[in-house]
Amino acid sequence: MDAKVASLNDGNVARVVIEGKEEVKSGKFPLTLWEVTMACGVVLGFVLGLMGIYLTMPASDYSFLKLPRSLQDLQILKDNLESYTSDYTIQVLVGYCLVYIFMQTFMIPGTVFMSLLAGALFGVFKGVALVVFTATTGASSCYFLSKLIGRPLVFSLWPDKLTFFQNQVAKRRERLLNYMLFLRVTPTLPNTFINVASPIVDVPYHIFFLATFIGIIPAAFVTVRAGIALGDLQSVGDLYDFQSIVTLFLLGVLSVTPTLMGNKGKP
Repeated sequence: MDAKVASLNDGNVARVVIEGKEEVKSGKFPLTLWEVTMACGVVLGFVLGLMGIYLTMPASDYSFLKLPRSLQDLQILKDNLESYTSDYTIQVLVGYCLVYIFMQTFMIPGTVFMSLLAGALFGVFKGVALVVFTATTGASSCYFLSKLIGRPLVFSLWPDKLTFFQNQVAKRRERLLNYMLFLRVTPTLPNTFINVASPIVDVPYHIFFLATFIGIIPAAFVTVRAGIALGDLQSVGDLYDFQSIVTLFLLGVLSVTPTLMGNKGKP
């Protein structure tokens, strides 16, 4: 039976019913003190890791270190980090991984710039391997954090998307890997939403992991390759030309074809 999600409002209390179970959420703040403490503990772990990297680097002006929000910011970051990459490779790699995983874990926009940076600093093959590793690890971190504390946030932020996702997962349970691959390759649902909502709608972790690891490779290759010619990019929209879009679309169709064929055979 398909799961049902419904929302009821009663004053400043919101109730969400899913599969016959009622979730009660405060309209003032959706997380408990314990849940906030858990999230802060994860943030503290990332901060301590980055502090450890900073303390092992030579004394210098690191004012250029910030999360890139534009291609101009990215170019400045790339120009400064190039001088450190050869002499402090381990520190740069670990720092890059921690930042990327942190951004994925807490759904911070801008990972596309980090993927471009991987291509600019490490080349295509090393860059793709690095992006696939960090993106998969970050998505997994978000998955498990959401499993612990994400339910009220997902209900608050994306009630309609959650209903759609829950129904689709329920209908495609037998070939769920194909469906999850389709979602990863195509922009049907935002990747951040997939990361945080998957444990809520009972997508098994092994399926989530495989779909993420395999499904992000095509887009990672396109983005990392563009990072090599970073100076030629005028906007992020230049990343996906017509050929790239068609390729990703065809890969998405191929990934979901077994699911569609299976549904046809059902009465």
